[in-house]
Amino acid sequence: MNASTAVRALALLALCCLAAGCSSHASEQRPASRLTEAQRDTAIARSQLPGAAAVGRALDLNGREAARAAQMDTLQGR
Repeated sequence: MNASTAVRALALLALCCLAAGCSSHASEQRPASRLTEAQRDTAIARSQLPGAAAVGRALDLNGREAARAAQMDTLQGR
């Protein structure tokens, strides 16, 4: 193998590595879960996992604050 062939082989190898590294994978295009973030949080809050009660309280507080914000928005619209 002479120097010209070695350079070509090295360039081809580099091009193949670049193409393989930049290609998209089918597994990256599918979501890891079909549940929304709120659905996952609710499932965690209802589980027996450590910290699940804190997640439930945070969801309750978030719901109350969202309802309060919606009520404030309707009051400003009058």
